Amino acid sequence: MKAIVIENYGDKEQLVEKEVAAPVINEDQVLVELKATSINPIDWKLREGYLKDQLSFEFPIILGWDAAGIVKETGKNVKNFKEGDRVFARPATTRNGTYAQYAAVDEQLLAHLPENIPFEEAAAVPLAGLTAWQCLVDFGEIKQGDKVLIHAGSGGVGHYAIQIAKALGAYVATTASGKNQDWVEELGPDRFINYKEEDFSEVLSDFDIVLDTLGGEIQEKSFQVLKEGGRLASIVQPPDEKTAEKYGVKAGFVWLEPSGEQLAKLADLMVKGQLTSVIGHRFPLSEAGLKDAHEVSESHHAKGKIVISI
Repeated sequence: MKAIVIENYGDKEQLVEKEVAAPVINEDQVLVELKATSINPIDWKLREGYLKDQLSFEFPIILGWDAAGIVKETGKNVKNFKEGDRVFARPATTRNGTYAQYAAVDEQLLAHLPENIPFEEAAAVPLAGLTAWQCLVDFGEIKQGDKVLIHAGSGGVGHYAIQIAKALGAYVATTASGKNQDWVEELGPDRFINYKEEDFSEVLSDFDIVLDTLGGEIQEKSFQVLKEGGRLASIVQPPDEKTAEKYGVKAGFVWLEPSGEQLAKLADLMVKGQLTSVIGHRFPLSEAGLKDAHEVSESHHAKGKIVISI
């Protein structure tokens, strides 16, 4: 099968197109013929070697953490999927990712993909959508009427978080640049803050949940807008425990746990029209396509999600 691999850590030039053996599934897995995948910051962070101490891989590595496609083969223990089913998933951490024509996925990480959801839209969801869900629902314990601040609402995680929070009945404020205001506001936030013109910590207060996608000074200021007993979930750096104690809030770093069950809940929101993928960039599965996609992601100025068509 065709795949884009890295054989050393380094810049985008490490991405190379190769013919490799298709994965062999075990009795609890499904072989998925991929139709689309997407790019996340973890892709190029791993490529550059930032995560080599946390994640153990052997070269060559096929990057990629999102999958959407059709079931080609099932292991003998697989009960809920059959050949021909449309599916999407965030596969488990392995050296064989989704920059390829096929991927092996554990059954419990798969979800059925409704017929009316395009593969590209579905492929954008798993890593970023599950991250948003777990920050808001699992860590944040979001409930109807909560006030939620989502930083970087124009980003991959942020734009899903806005929609999930609204679907669950929350009041949502979000930060982004003015150039993204029109399309971000279409996602339904109650308060849009152009971070270049307003300081969120000066205009917001008494919030129940903050989703921190930026870290640093933004994270520090975020404690100020939370009410006592509030929750701060970060996906970029562990919050300071002493600061959380000072403000009387729960704060923590959220590391994504793949889940087919939660993906099925996101699929339900998609069918209801409450969750959509904003795809700002599309590239083909090729060496040049992946290099261009990584360049866009590394710029930190991608609109919504970056999708790879296979």
